[in-house]
Amino acid sequence: MTDRITQLTDFLLQFDALKSVNRRTYINRGERVENSAEHSWHLAIACWAFAEQFHGDFDILKLIKLAMVHDLGEMEVGDTFLYSTNRNDAHVEERKCVEKLASHSGNPIGNLTALWEEQEAGETKEAKLLKVIDRLLPFLHNMSSEGLAWRDHGIHKSQVLNMHRFIEHENPEIYQWFITKVEYAVHQGWLKSS
Repeated sequence: MTDRITQLTDFLLQFDALKSVNRRTYINRGERVENSAEHSWHLAIACWAFAEQFHGDFDILKLIKLAMVHDLGEMEVGDTFLYSTNRNDAHVEERKCVEKLASHSGNPIGNLTALWEEQEAGETKEAKLLKVIDRLLPFLHNMSSEGLAWRDHGIHKSQVLNMHRFIEHENPEIYQWFITKVEYAVHQGWLKSS
């Protein structure tokens, strides 16, 4: 029994690495950048809330699990900025990290890799909602910090629209809200107009 607990606690300590992965998103209206562990927690709560709001017959437990595993690959490779040129390749190295976690001798979560793959593919109802909310949260933080991360990186309206366009198909109501906020951000000078 003692060895089993030791292996499990060693497995759990692996996740501390996610707390050291800083993102480019400012929280608390620009106080500091958030880390990936904070983002994962926020995403889990937000997905749960949106699932309840939209009454879409979501599997809430599965949705929360997907949110909790979605950034685990960042523990070794770091966060890839949404507007980065190498964004399309980030999942390759992240997958290796998740597979390494899944093979840890203390891991009791048999479907860890499968859950990560499900959220990565984005094909289930829960994974689709997660993708929308995962884009929405940094957007909200930019709105509350007067576009601080956008201004830091010289982000243009066209970039934001391009990276969020899929939301129009997944949830038109969220997309309409998003478009009005983008226009407001441009008007305020937080986002470059082109």
